[in-house]
Amino acid sequence: MSSQTRRQFAKLALAALPASGLLGLLNRLHAADATPLLPKVNSKVAGVQIGLNVPYSFADVQMSGPEVLSRCVQLGISGLELRTQPVEAFLGAPASLVGAKALVAAAAGVESVDAQMRRWRLAAPTERVPDFRRTYESAGVLIEIVKVDGIFKMSDEELDYVFTVAKALGARAISTEISHEESDLKRLGDYGVKHSLWVAYHGHTSVTPAHWERAFALSPRNAANVDLGHFIAGNNYSPIPFIKQHHERITHVHVKDRKLQMGPNVPFGEGDTPIVEFLRLLRDTRWNIQATIEFEYKIPAGSDRMTEIAKCVKYCRDALA
Repeated sequence: MSSQTRRQFAKLALAALPASGLLGLLNRLHAADATPLLPKVNSKVAGVQIGLNVPYSFADVQMSGPEVLSRCVQLGISGLELRTQPVEAFLGAPASLVGAKALVAAAAGVESVDAQMRRWRLAAPTERVPDFRRTYESAGVLIEIVKVDGIFKMSDEELDYVFTVAKALGARAISTEISHEESDLKRLGDYGVKHSLWVAYHGHTSVTPAHWERAFALSPRNAANVDLGHFIAGNNYSPIPFIKQHHERITHVHVKDRKLQMGPNVPFGEGDTPIVEFLRLLRDTRWNIQATIEFEYKIPAGSDRMTEIAKCVKYCRDALA
């Protein structure tokens, strides 16, 4: 059977699988470290990579790597900002250290959780990371950005570990919440230089362009993860001029719709955020910026999360048509 015929057969077979069947197949392939023959998804439209922040957008930090991939394939998404938890779970990290309760404990400064995670990371089987990457890429899904929680508390050895993992996943950037301490921004930027990766700082409503510009000045590898919704709600003006000015230092932009004056998140097209203008700017300039959907609005009655995320993807595709 030719490779093209095999791919057509696989595409038809997988199209007939329910979501649970696809997830089961992906789980078996992960367990066997196999490279699956999957129909490749593609959410690059008119040169713009439409992506998704996962597993955050699925509201489950404990979601496994196969489950994340299964949902992305269902949505036709081929570019990701992926948190480290599914990867570290795949590598064998105990659920007590990568689950939701562990994140809460770590955020509260529970030293035992951080210490246990540090010990595990320094002995983690990082040689298996390419297996995780291959399973995703065989379905056409690229892990372009790796989101790392609690990065400013990490030891030097842990920082080398997370940058190494991100690079092995095929990422071009690590992302994290922005710090207001210059020493934090310079330290991470130095590791970005060391590992030839961008460090993209995410900004909430309190972050202004000046915060990112300060980070840019501290390291040639410091970058921005602009959030359209947070920017419009917190700054009350369009982020487009900032994106135009600093596009070479922006790795990805969180796409969501929100109202001005600290207004709520709303379904795409119902807020004040210039989503269409931003997407068409990327289309016309071909800047290497992922348009990363981050799902945050309240799910309407009678709908569900996957249905609403699919609507967001369609909105972006239609804007670029």
